[in-house]
Amino acid sequence: MCALQPDKGTRVKKRDEEYSAEREWMVQEQLVKRGITDTRVLEAFRNVARHEFVPPELLAEAYNDHPLPIGSGQTISQPYMVALMTQQLRLNGGERVLEIGTGSGYQAAILAELSLKVFTIEREKDLHRNAAGKLKELGYDNIELRLGDGTRGWLEEAPFDRIIVTAGAPYVPDPLKAQLAEGGRLIIPVGPEFTQILLLMEKKGGVCTSSSICGCVFVPLIGEYGWSRKEG
Repeated sequence: MCALQPDKGTRVKKRDEEYSAEREWMVQEQLVKRGITDTRVLEAFRNVARHEFVPPELLAEAYNDHPLPIGSGQTISQPYMVALMTQQLRLNGGERVLEIGTGSGYQAAILAELSLKVFTIEREKDLHRNAAGKLKELGYDNIELRLGDGTRGWLEEAPFDRIIVTAGAPYVPDPLKAQLAEGGRLIIPVGPEFTQILLLMEKKGGVCTSSSICGCVFVPLIGEYGWSRKEG
């Protein structure tokens, strides 16, 4: 080890610069080259530090294009899937967004960069607590968090202009369809527990219609209107 070391501020600044370069690489190689074209979405991915939302032992993998474990049997989704789902929401900046499955808080942070306010629900206590602390630390004041069953939605704050579900459901929960505003968009993985189809739902004239985006694999959506938790 060298006898003379830079002060802490210098080390932190250098690390942040390195992560900024990694984020730009992620944007260009994983998002732009795979069809993510929304300039606001791309800018949000440049602004939000994904390494802040992964466990310390996985920092070296923070900007690779695959999911990472975050505890409680959950994962932070691969950057491309987060970007794809976000782009499908078509956010303009004035929307109220409901997220089901806070997880690490990364998707909520991306949404907060692009919308008026984010309401996010997590059923795992440790993840809820960690995400709340991290988002507060990073200065996000347009995110409201709740601990509970996300399949029931957030009736007191409904309707929502956009809804995003970050876990695989056996079907689209009725409460979420009911809480989607007229003209709103809802994106959700639907199908068997180990493979799903990413669906986009739009509400027009009070009726929700759906279209398929692509195949995907998410952890199961647990709750009253999702999968039952398996014990043992």
